Amino acid sequence: MGQFEDETAIRRNGDGRWATSLSARWNIGENANGGYATAGPLRALLDVTEQPDPLSVTTHFLRPVDVAGPAVIAAELVKRGRVASVARASLEIEGRERLTTIGAFGDLDSDVGADGAVELDPPDVAPPEACVPRAELHQGVDLPILDRLDVVLDPACARAGGSDRAVVTGWVRLADGTEPTTPALTLFADVFPPALYPLMGRVGWMPTIELTVHVRRRPAAGWILARFECDDLDGGRMIETGSLWDSTGTLVARSRQLGLVLTG
Repeated sequence: MGQFEDETAIRRNGDGRWATSLSARWNIGENANGGYATAGPLRALLDVTEQPDPLSVTTHFLRPVDVAGPAVIAAELVKRGRVASVARASLEIEGRERLTTIGAFGDLDSDVGADGAVELDPPDVAPPEACVPRAELHQGVDLPILDRLDVVLDPACARAGGSDRAVVTGWVRLADGTEPTTPALTLFADVFPPALYPLMGRVGWMPTIELTVHVRRRPAAGWILARFECDDLDGGRMIETGSLWDSTGTLVARSRQLGLVLTG
């Protein structure tokens, strides 16, 4: 198993509960990355629905996931469907529920209806070898997660406060060489600097209230190309829209995130 699968592994305990153990190697500062924290519950949901792919995954973050080590997942099937099955799960650490996830699951290889040439084209981004590693950016927060992921940014958006647009583009892959999967796309949708970084400069840790990822296709091997844009900021609450393409230029996921921009 690769590091991501190994460090998101779950063990069925019966009665709709699973045991897992969170690693601090996926942290943003003192807190687990949201996409990583969702991965264990996502695996339990794939288990209860008996489907191979997440189609839509929405996670609400109730409290910071700020404790590494043992955790408990509770998951239940809401509806088994012919095209999509729906299930929900929660993650509990030290007796406190930290997040709740609901998702629709199915088989992306199945043809369930109309097909058309409606797809978002990838942006024009420098190749990975010409991009700037996220570890070299001045972000105001420690990033242990970069030992587990290769995240590089297009030079046009890699300088804090160096752009007039709240847009981040770049590439991501698992650092151990494990190829991308549909469950990993939920992680990849939450591992880039905030789209506000090139516009506002250092923003530190931005807590996520809610993250939704729509998985559209199974990714080909290789780097994943990403584009994120903050298209709404008011009262310290921001909305960020993201898209992911695989190494063939095929759109594989879309995301939408509601987060907080903290001051002081």
